[in-house]
Amino acid sequence: MYRLASSSHTTPPLHNKLSPFLLRRNLRHQSQRLHRRNCQIRAMRAVIQRVSSSSVTVDGRIVSEIGPGLLVLIGIHESDTESDADYICRKVLNMRLFSNETTGKGWDQNVMQRNYGVLLVSQFTLYGFLKGNKPDFHVAMPPDKAKPFYASLVEKFQKAYNPDAVKDGVFGAMMQVNLVNDGPVTMQLDSPQSTK
Repeated sequence: MYRLASSSHTTPPLHNKLSPFLLRRNLRHQSQRLHRRNCQIRAMRAVIQRVSSSSVTVDGRIVSEIGPGLLVLIGIHESDTESDADYICRKVLNMRLFSNETTGKGWDQNVMQRNYGVLLVSQFTLYGFLKGNKPDFHVAMPPDKAKPFYASLVEKFQKAYNPDAVKDGVFGAMMQVNLVNDGPVTMQLDSPQSTK
């Protein structure tokens, strides 16, 4: 058995020299795995915000507005079906995001029980994933299919609740969405994927 002579100029271990390269490679692989996982998500997505007020402006004109209620951003996946729309509609309208003013109990009532408004806004960017630093929206439903699909979703909400209480933006338009988030309270909801 022998020992290496000690030296004040100890050579760093090889893995330390390679660590910046390995780190970059590992981060790249993690990013690729995350991208693949995200691309495998096949669901309708809703981001629900409890608001004191919200409005949509297009070309300087307010096209929709509500007082207290829910602002719901809708992302439609290319594989979505009527069952996804039914699920999102049912869940959003029944989410108990409001306090009961009679009992004082929190998280007790849904938007319909409070007779509040619902503002729906189509947002394909909910299905955007980064490829490098550039967003990729290829898993979102194409506009020609998404427009009638979204219109049918709005109709589901109106039939399930109250046509006058459910508002929406302008599909495909450049919109300015204004809101006062009450809480803040923000929830994300994806439709089940088991049937796809």
